[in-house]
Amino acid sequence: MTSPTPIKSSSIYYSPNTIKRGEKALRCTPFQLTLFMTMINASVDLKEITLQRGLEKNYTVKSIPENKVENELMWLIKVGILRREVDGQGITDSFRLTPLGRIIMENWQKDFGKIPPATWKDYLLNFLNYYLNLG
Repeated sequence: MTSPTPIKSSSIYYSPNTIKRGEKALRCTPFQLTLFMTMINASVDLKEITLQRGLEKNYTVKSIPENKVENELMWLIKVGILRREVDGQGITDSFRLTPLGRIIMENWQKDFGKIPPATWKDYLLNFLNYYLNLG
């Protein structure tokens, strides 16, 4: 697990709580490191992550329906890990990492080569954050 020390990326400062919350949310998702490493360089369309396609691309650990994938991605947006792509017509169905997400993923890739497993405490705190809207 990366150390929750404050991180400064460009001109953005991330507090230890922000980093810990982001790491916890990422550990609790059904997604693989491959998805997030792809999102460092390119946006990924929602349909590429859902059902069998997500499994084939090694983006997910199991086949997940579109509404569940979208809910998970929207939570990662809320905690500052992802952003939704926008084009000339508005919001798209594509997602990309934010600077915070990029920092966490690059550290995990270097240190572990995968997303570290979540503990029961991670799941509990992530659940509470989710339902209490970041407490």
